[in-house]
Amino acid sequence: MKYTRYERARIVGARALQVSMGAPVLVKTAKIDPLEIALEEFDADRVPITVKRTIGHKVEVL
Repeated sequence: MKYTRYERARIVGARALQVSMGAPVLVKTAKIDPLEIALEEFDADRVPITVKRTIGHKVEVL
């Protein structure tokens, strides 16, 4: 699924916060910066966050 740049920023930012607060890392990496880890997880499609879009009266869950 294609995310907008705003959705991507929100997902990566939220995941980086989770990692910085001690959430388990979902990819093998040598990096220690939570933002870099979150970006790796996003690129590997391993981020456990969904996006809801409202289009008219229809709600789309990505």
